[in-house]
Amino acid sequence: MDMTPKEIVNFLDDYVIGQKNAKKTIALALRNRYRRMKVEPELQEEIMPKNILMIGSTGVGKTEIARRLSKMMGLPFIKVEASKYTEVGFVGRDVESMVRDLVFESINLVTKEFEEKIKDKIDQEINKQIIEILVPPLPESATDSARESFIKTYNKMEEKLLAGELDDKKIEIEVPKKAHVEIIDSSMPMDMTSMQESLNKMLGGLNKEKIKKEVTIKDAKVLLKDVASESLLDQEAIKIEAIKRAENGGIIFLDEIDKIATGSKAQNQDPSKEGVQRDLLPIVEGSSVHTKFGQIKTDHILFIAAGAFHVSKPSDLLPELQGRFPLRVELENLNEDALYQILTNTKNSLLRQYKALLAVEDVELDFDDEAIHAFAKYSVSANEKTEDIGARRLHTVIEKVIEDISFEADTKAGEKIIITKELVEEKLDDIVDNEDTARYIL
Repeated sequence: MDMTPKEIVNFLDDYVIGQKNAKKTIALALRNRYRRMKVEPELQEEIMPKNILMIGSTGVGKTEIARRLSKMMGLPFIKVEASKYTEVGFVGRDVESMVRDLVFESINLVTKEFEEKIKDKIDQEINKQIIEILVPPLPESATDSARESFIKTYNKMEEKLLAGELDDKKIEIEVPKKAHVEIIDSSMPMDMTSMQESLNKMLGGLNKEKIKKEVTIKDAKVLLKDVASESLLDQEAIKIEAIKRAENGGIIFLDEIDKIATGSKAQNQDPSKEGVQRDLLPIVEGSSVHTKFGQIKTDHILFIAAGAFHVSKPSDLLPELQGRFPLRVELENLNEDALYQILTNTKNSLLRQYKALLAVEDVELDFDDEAIHAFAKYSVSANEKTEDIGARRLHTVIEKVIEDISFEADTKAGEKIIITKELVEEKLDDIVDNEDTARYIL
């Protein structure tokens, strides 16, 4: 991934309003990973990733930045919640499982890339198998005239198949019978996972026969793809590349890290919280984790942690863990102007989504500029009077205004409906003014 920091920020600007500092810090962290891979190998080992801690209220764009990063990069990326992990010895997912999840993600990513490279070969293999069902091969003793006729029929059938003319025709295909359901649970201890792996292989080997299915040619292409891919792909090369990419380019977004912080008022808190932090330390600092695909070093995995820190503070984390996140970014709370920008200046904004949904019912929905400003104003007001949930409040406010229109949409086909400032005020004035009502409805 060789995007410059400016290009990364520009990409994020289409989806996340404001938060320039957070975007800049993340863009530099990603670019430094690219730069590291270009220096001499001896120095590469010494250049450690600068992990990032993002601090900000809910709904200001922490998770959205992470979500967009995962779509933008050709790097293995996973988002996990720190609150779902428990200390080793407690019931729940152990911290090492996040690294195993990253490796699974890397395997999937690299497999798709390898499939894309040999897409034509896979398609040829699938078409060959389907044509052989439609036009069975001739016996060795066939005459020359029969061979000529066979070639003509074969070529004609191939032409029709490639043109999609046979997609609805039903054929009988053979696919491997799945005698078991393979379980991949990255949260299990590795000795249990190894035992499970052996059991899966044993069960898989018990029954290798194929079963016949009658399906359309269109469906047959999908069913035969896995079989063709498995036979043509170099699984060992995929594994090597996936582990290399996870080690050198992997990114783990650790959300809700504030939920495992233990402050001075920690008397009634879960005793495993500090244990989770201690389990995180070696992984974030750099250690080896055993996965079903081999050992993976975590030294150069980039960790981006995020939390609202309403109840706790970053200083409530263990000092050692704080030191593993040297880059701190504070995200600003969203004001009325920022919420207006979110509704008007982002790709696939909420308003565009609602327009598209009602267009399915042949209803043309439009929003006055004043109405959009009103949505932003009421969202800020509701955030101030109740819990501040940032941009997520827009979902609630807009839904409250157009729920009746949406409910009656089937009777309004062909109509154009404009959402005005007056309609927004009519629907929301009383609710937002009454703090108790706002707390329950908005």
